[in-house]
Amino acid sequence: MSCPENSFAQHLLLKLKTFTQISLAAVIAPLCCAATDATSVDALVAEAFARNPEVNVYRAQIAAAKGERRTAAEWQNPELTTDIGAKLVRDLDGRSLGNGQIWTVSAMQTFEYPGRIALRKAIASHQIALAELGLEGFRVALAARVRSLLYRAALSEQKANAATAVAKRFDDLVSVLSQRPIAGVAPQLDVRIIEASAIALKRRPIEAQREIQSAIYELNQLRGAKPNTPLNIPQMNLNLSPIASAAALIASARTNNYRIRTHVVELEQQGFKVKLALNERWPAVRVGPYAHNERADTNEYHFGVGATLPLPLWNKNAGKIETAKARAAQAEAELTAMIREVERKVSEAAFIYGSRREEVEKLQVSILPQMREAADVADRNYRAGALPITTYTEVQKQYLDSLDAFSAAQSAAIEARQQLEELTATRLDKR
Repeated sequence: MSCPENSFAQHLLLKLKTFTQISLAAVIAPLCCAATDATSVDALVAEAFARNPEVNVYRAQIAAAKGERRTAAEWQNPELTTDIGAKLVRDLDGRSLGNGQIWTVSAMQTFEYPGRIALRKAIASHQIALAELGLEGFRVALAARVRSLLYRAALSEQKANAATAVAKRFDDLVSVLSQRPIAGVAPQLDVRIIEASAIALKRRPIEAQREIQSAIYELNQLRGAKPNTPLNIPQMNLNLSPIASAAALIASARTNNYRIRTHVVELEQQGFKVKLALNERWPAVRVGPYAHNERADTNEYHFGVGATLPLPLWNKNAGKIETAKARAAQAEAELTAMIREVERKVSEAAFIYGSRREEVEKLQVSILPQMREAADVADRNYRAGALPITTYTEVQKQYLDSLDAFSAAQSAAIEARQQLEELTATRLDKR
């Protein structure tokens, strides 16, 4: 489906046939009509997630947390105790009445205070949730980083095309002037000024190509490829669509932001740790059967059940309780601070996106067409000898500066939108 500005862009493309028109079309056309190659972008994101080694770190954390939960749910092993010895029986006069061996066997099982194992399982389950949140957050951050690099490469390519077009205009003009007979110092100086301007302008596309290559290097790193592996940048949709209000984005961030969600889970986990510390004031009980045999003057057997219960007289776990409560208060304060920080960042990014989007629209609708027309008029009049070289070069540079301003505003808006996507864990570039 074509966008509303299509008729205006087509009118410009049909009316203007100079190279300046082509450079302007290279800037405006992607905004109006470029369709995002979602398959290629999603394929790069999937490849980066599948081949990024850091993913294994989060998976190992999940596996370790599940192992801790299994350990928390297990009972302690019973303890087997054996004693063996000898018995000698004498009367009061010292005469031996008999002798023999004695032995004792007992088995003790530890029983935790009611609710303690359930609390440990709850703490371990929250540790699993934290590890899974870490993996989910890494997946979203990795996808956002891949898309950010693709946007950066697309914008750099746009800048390179525009700068190359203007530099080529200067080259073409130098070629035309060199074929004319030069009489006097002024025409010679004009040619040298234009040549110097063309050389200076050629640095811009080179810098843009460096930015593209830098983005490709990082993309190759993220997807587990060699740095010099060729990569075709898919066509990106650079259209700056309207987004939700700042209030709606803040509400979404409170619900979906991974750092906030992580702090919420940590706070819940710390609450269980406080309950566990309070529960551990009461000791565990060890209960088990025993058997005892004595052989001397008689053969005696003893059977029964024994119990061991520590008396909580000196250690009532007060220090651990105090520590757990302090850490719970710390986690609550960190959550409050995190929510405020995220709200500030969302508000700031939303403001930047809105202001930059308005700047892009203003440049696209009025400034760029006016500067394009001025550059075209300056080119025609200079070729006809009705315009001095200083005015001509200044108009061309101002036109290129307006293209740079357009690209900078567009880049800042896309960067703000990417930041909002990370803060709200919501895709905003598909609206």
